[in-house]
Amino acid sequence: MTVTPRQGRFLAAEASEVLFGGAAGGGKSYGQLVDALIYALRYPGSKQLILRRSFSELDKSLIRVARQIYPATLYRYHATGHCMQFCNGSLVDFGYCAAEGDVYQYQSAEYDTIRFDELTHFTEFQYLYLISRLRGANPYPKQVKSATNPGGVGHVWVKRRFVDVGEPDRVYTAPDGSTRVFLPSRIDDNRFLMAADPGYKLRLSALPEQQRRALLLGDWNIFEGQYFSEFLYGRHTCAPFEIPAGWRRYRAIDYGLDRLVCLWIAVDGEGRAYVYRELCESGLIVSRAAARILEATRPGESIYCTLAPPDLWFRSQESGRSKAILFAENGLWFTKTSNDRDTGWLAIKELLQPASDGRPRLQIFRTCTELIRCLPMLQTDPLKPNDTLTEPHEITHAPDALRGFAIFFVRPAPEEESRSTAGWSEDMRQDYERADAAGRRYLLGKWGGGQDRKETHAT
Repeated sequence: MTVTPRQGRFLAAEASEVLFGGAAGGGKSYGQLVDALIYALRYPGSKQLILRRSFSELDKSLIRVARQIYPATLYRYHATGHCMQFCNGSLVDFGYCAAEGDVYQYQSAEYDTIRFDELTHFTEFQYLYLISRLRGANPYPKQVKSATNPGGVGHVWVKRRFVDVGEPDRVYTAPDGSTRVFLPSRIDDNRFLMAADPGYKLRLSALPEQQRRALLLGDWNIFEGQYFSEFLYGRHTCAPFEIPAGWRRYRAIDYGLDRLVCLWIAVDGEGRAYVYRELCESGLIVSRAAARILEATRPGESIYCTLAPPDLWFRSQESGRSKAILFAENGLWFTKTSNDRDTGWLAIKELLQPASDGRPRLQIFRTCTELIRCLPMLQTDPLKPNDTLTEPHEITHAPDALRGFAIFFVRPAPEEESRSTAGWSEDMRQDYERADAAGRRYLLGKWGGGQDRKETHAT
């Protein structure tokens, strides 16, 4: 068996955790199987586990290819256990974890090397649990060796754990003492594929921009399935500045004990929204969460309303009181926004589009690092193309808060209603936009002439 120089680098890597990833066609899975064979023969009686997310992926790719390239005289394959037993007593198990709980089938297992193929298809919980099975009394080297393309449910944590920590091809020492290295793969590195199928690169080049950058270039900042592919750091973020006193200011929250996110958003006279502050903390009970939001709001800062999702109005079966009531008792009154996910995400997409001056309708201060990090990481739900996946859950909180603002702020009225509301003030239009159908009919009758009103906040 012959390997490319990049595959050879993967085989020789000695870090505790190794990631071989990037462009499609870089020979990652082949390198993984060759490495597994060398390890099995070098260390008699060793145990390895090779994982995919589903059995069909495992069977059609890794098992089938391994049986084609491994010399038949060196092993026996046990189909019922999906296990290869080598002549020197070494074992290679082929496993899968379709659901989170599937990891517990390995609870009592011990392995010298664990290999993840398509690591971004796994959650961080699955990865951390399974690498705890890396143990044994023998002196053999213990490693986790993974291969993947950008994208998938685990894109965020894999990028954070391997790609963002430092330069590629250099070993990084983590705070826990483990060592990690990211080895980028490129399609041009695989000279065997290029010689056998020169048209493969052309086919990748013809993909839509988002898929092309992920699969051809191995770009970790954009990936297949990215929901907000239009988000660009240089276009949608800006340096902080002092918000003018006349701009209307909002707060938008997403609250749970696992994470509180509050965004401060100002709207200028042209209808452009600026996210100018964020508060992101975990483990806060309602009273403390309210206190932190009020503490982070500057003295004298006039907030038009604080937007919160409808679930905060659900009453507790034990107390009969809602979280919205508890927040109000602690000095924070909410305006209920919509929890329509499809419409909310599309409203954010509207804000990301350019206005008449060519600049997007949404700008985020570069100090709002969690929103900037999480928004482009959201992935499209393959079963509901207008919605995003809700995992990994830790990246959803800041975008959910922004969604609550966007659906409140961006709600185009039908053309005939727009004519009926001609001459209304901005305050009147906003009350109309957040009203239900009956409320809209009432307001059309009441304010048809466009008279002024007093500003009110729902609690």
